[in-house]
Amino acid sequence: MESLFYNMTDGYFEGLVRGFRSGILRRPEYLTLSQCDTLEDLKLHLGTTSYGNFLSNEPSPLAVSTIDSKLKEKLVNEFQHIRNQAVDPLAKFLDYISYSYMIDNIILLITGTLHDRDVSELLPKCHPLGMFDELKTLSIASNSEELYNSVLVDTPLAPYFLDCIKREDLDEINVEIIRNTLYRAYLEDFYKFCKEIGGATADVMCEILEFEADRRAFNITINSFGTELTKEDRMKLYPQMGKLYPSGLKMLADCSDYDEVTRVAAYYAEYKQMFESSGSGPGEKTLEDKFFEYEAKLNVNAFMHQFHYGVYYSFVKLREQECRNIVWISECIAQKNKSKVDNYVNLLN
Repeated sequence: MESLFYNMTDGYFEGLVRGFRSGILRRPEYLTLSQCDTLEDLKLHLGTTSYGNFLSNEPSPLAVSTIDSKLKEKLVNEFQHIRNQAVDPLAKFLDYISYSYMIDNIILLITGTLHDRDVSELLPKCHPLGMFDELKTLSIASNSEELYNSVLVDTPLAPYFLDCIKREDLDEINVEIIRNTLYRAYLEDFYKFCKEIGGATADVMCEILEFEADRRAFNITINSFGTELTKEDRMKLYPQMGKLYPSGLKMLADCSDYDEVTRVAAYYAEYKQMFESSGSGPGEKTLEDKFFEYEAKLNVNAFMHQFHYGVYYSFVKLREQECRNIVWISECIAQKNKSKVDNYVNLLN
């Protein structure tokens, strides 16, 4: 029944985002970009794609950082065009997409504050999709306590901080624990919201968010080896959702080396293949690359369904991966080292 009324408020936006998705670069276009010898050639070839003349006003010589900045600017413009016209529950769903970038931005500011960096210097390094009006007010915070109070009062992330982080935690050295604690609260909240929406949105988004939760659980476990993080600490950082939940998470918490993590992954068909086919040798793809490829596959498949909000999330993630691909190719060209120029994640054939 809900699909009958979907187009009344959200049909135009879904058509718009599907139009944006049609501009995602395909394999032939990546092959053309990877054959460029200079960044000016890259700029010329990008001009023949959906990116058009987005670099036309940039002076020579072109820097990779400039390309990265303009790519993000295009993504943000497309996202904000939809967000500014959307109404609930789509508006709230789009806000959830931006929360992950807000978390990264605030963690960046917390790290800078703990190391006596001027917060105003760090603002240009923040991801533009995670910018919000109150973020600029955080620049007046001179210590971790003021920053904590500002986050609680002024930002959309206040509920996550209030429930998960104490003021004294900001004085700890390992800020990554704070990041993972916030991400756990965020993913669980987003997952619950998608369940409440129901329908195709729940079907598509729950699968994507479950993979994100599992990926974070694997990464937390692997990165904790050789640190003071205990098994109990790991369990507190794992999102309580996903294919690994609950038995897989308990097994991960007990792991003491990478081989044991691989044995846990072997119980899950998708993850078994990723661990077995990854490596760190020449020509091999890392586990992170395998995770990116699987994520891209899930996001491409999201467009196979109609009348749901998952397409907005998937478009942002596909465009973000496309930005990483273009920046990677640009770096290889700028450094005149094209031996690994093909190490990008192909999104569409």
